[in-house]
Amino acid sequence: MSSVLTAGAVGGIASLVVALSVVGGAAGEAQRIAGVADAAALAAADALSGFATGEPCDRAARVADAQGAAAVRCEIAGLDAIVEVAGDFAGIPVAAVARAGPPPSAE
Repeated sequence: MSSVLTAGAVGGIASLVVALSVVGGAAGEAQRIAGVADAAALAAADALSGFATGEPCDRAARVADAQGAAAVRCEIAGLDAIVEVAGDFAGIPVAAVARAGPPPSAE
């Protein structure tokens, strides 16, 4: 009887460890995608302001692609670049949005 309970407990703990590993991996991927979104938005803002050559949204897409993600949305509003980047972890979609440009005016 105790061997059955022990086997059940070990199986339950193993399942919990696997589930927590997947959640931890997805959280890490979400942080990576947020960093990619930041880099892509900065690249777009650099092109927009003239510090880099090229079309802003094209530069953002190239930066995201180089880091294994996809730029799914790029908007230019004045001197601001807003970029949304997406990826996935084990079939779980992960996305992040970043903005780069001059700081908002304090009015």
